[in-house]
Order: sequence, then C-alpha cells, then structure tokens
Amino acid sequence: MSPFVVFYFAQATNAAATGTDTPTQQGPPGWTTIVSFLFIVAMVYFAFIRPQSQAKKKQEETLKAAKTGDKVVTTSGIHGVITNVKETTVMVRVADNVKLEIEKTHLEKITRPDSDSPKP
Repeated sequence: MSPFVVFYFAQATNAAATGTDTPTQQGPPGWTTIVSFLFIVAMVYFAFIRPQSQAKKKQEETLKAAKTGDKVVTTSGIHGVITNVKETTVMVRVADNVKLEIEKTHLEKITRPDSDSPKP
C-alpha cells in the first residue's frame, strides 16, 4: 500500500477509536474556486459560443446581399443562378426553363459574376 493510504487509514481509525475528529487540512480559499469557474466559463464562451455567433452573423449578411445574377450552391449541392430575390426565398435557375424556389437559409455559397471568390 502507498504511504498516503496507510497514513489516512491510521488517522481514520485513530479518530474513530478516540471519538474525536482530527483536524483536516484547509483547502484553497473560496475566491479561487469562483475565479476558476469564471475562467472556465470565459474559455467556453471564446472557444465555442462567440465564433458560432460571428459565423451566423456573417452568413445572415451574405444572404441579405444576395441579388439577381449571383451564382449559388445550396446546402443540398444544387448549383444555379439567382433569377429573382424575394423576402425569404430566391428563385434559382438550375437549367434551361428549370427554376426552383429555395429558402435563403439553404444557400451555402454565393459567388458574384464579377468576382471569383465564393462567399460562404
């Protein structure tokens, strides 16, 4: 057995035999627990919550800027060109005489004809 286990067992049996509680070691001050908890909450916020909210805001701005003539790729992989923009939907031409009405929230990439860089 390790010396720690033996020492702890000896103290526990001694206290039980004498009927008195042995003094226990003091832990860290209470404020350190609060500071540690706040540090963990801040780490979770900056690692997970803030990047997600920033990406969502950027996606919403991109969807608001969608206009007729933009090339798009939907979340299901359909490629097409926007022919009409409505409040919550867009009309996408995917082939000659084939148009689909798609929710704006399902647009994954938008590419302007004048620029080759896609906007996620």
